[in-house]
Amino acid sequence: MTLIEHADRSYFPIIVVFALAGLIAFGLTPLVRRTMKRYGIVDRPDARRVNTRPIPRGGGIAIAVGFLAVAMPFTLLNESADWVPMPLNITPGDLFALFAGGAAAAAIGVLDDLYDLRARWQLLGQVLLALSAWVLGIGVSLINNPFGDLPLRFSPAFSVGFTVFWIVGMINSINWIDGLDGLSTGVALIASVTLGILSLTTQVSQPLIAVLCFALAGALLGFLRWNFHPAKIFSGTTGVQFVGYTLAVLSILGSAKVAVALLVLGVPIIDTFWIIVGRLSQRRSPFTPDRSHIHHRLLDLGLSHRNTVLFIYAICITLGLLALLVQEVGQAYAFISLFILALGFSSIGLMSLIHQPLSDDSLAFSGLSSAIGGWASIAVASVFIFAALLHADPLQCRSAIDQACAYAPLPSRNPRSACAVRPCGSAVCRGCRLAPPSTPCVP
Repeated sequence: MTLIEHADRSYFPIIVVFALAGLIAFGLTPLVRRTMKRYGIVDRPDARRVNTRPIPRGGGIAIAVGFLAVAMPFTLLNESADWVPMPLNITPGDLFALFAGGAAAAAIGVLDDLYDLRARWQLLGQVLLALSAWVLGIGVSLINNPFGDLPLRFSPAFSVGFTVFWIVGMINSINWIDGLDGLSTGVALIASVTLGILSLTTQVSQPLIAVLCFALAGALLGFLRWNFHPAKIFSGTTGVQFVGYTLAVLSILGSAKVAVALLVLGVPIIDTFWIIVGRLSQRRSPFTPDRSHIHHRLLDLGLSHRNTVLFIYAICITLGLLALLVQEVGQAYAFISLFILALGFSSIGLMSLIHQPLSDDSLAFSGLSSAIGGWASIAVASVFIFAALLHADPLQCRSAIDQACAYAPLPSRNPRSACAVRPCGSAVCRGCRLAPPSTPCVP
């Protein structure tokens, strides 16, 4: 992992936005909690939930406000102040999709927290959000090749489908891991920090996106103070919708970060595959709530509430460190680690099956289907990666512009065509194309 030249210019802005977003979320959360409690907007205990008393929900409002109230003014002021260089492959439409889409995602979440929308309406809102983001320019047209050095370029049709799948999948992955106090908030915090650090490396070279990632991390940390076990408030659908959408878009703004996000968020992503396959094997809707998630399985194995959360944190931190070393160890190893994670999940399913009383047929069947789901997730992920490789072509040096700007092949986006003499896809070329204007770019 090599940081970009003059990365130290970004440290002070990162610290400022991280602290401001954290303070706003920290101070606003008690107000949101009192408001939700006053109007009876709470999660009440039931057979599926782990809370033993009514807990106010909707805390995601504090996360959304903390992020937007800091990230939007910083982005606008940065255009004139030039605190951090603006990436050449990010347009105003991309940033509008990030901020406006995040606000819309939070609004959909607020409606669900208030009125308990049916899953189909939530899914429709998520698909519309993803399509709107794509129309505004947020799309996965290129992705790093896990088995080679050159990136892969998707066809337009596959790009639309992958983008919608990625955004909707990320939202639901965060949603379905949100089953224990502080779990989804902490996992998203780890992912935000990882993506932020990666954005300061020569592989991505997007200091502005690093600032935005740390703004989101600050808001999550401020809220986590009230959300960690024993939680005083839940993020609710507002939080999972906003955080899932924002993480998905931030990872798209820089194709190298999609593969990294897939790795660092391996726990919720594999858990989502696992749950879908397990529920379908029982001929139930994938959106039917139950207790077959990874955190429920760990609880069944005897871990305490707090230790289960900390254990999953440790897995995500390990995957985050691996993600930062992806370029050194090779991206194929990163994808292999996801398969190993899926194997681990299936093993936990089998272990929980063994530890269930033999007379409890429903729990036993749930454990067996979860184990099958873990193995099936490996097959599903393999098919998906194969389909991506089938619909993609290795990026070739077709022109000087392609050589100079592999991820944004438009002359207007990269006037520094002197980079064209560099080897196609080399770190030198990638770093040069996104460097500050004052940085020389000559043969």
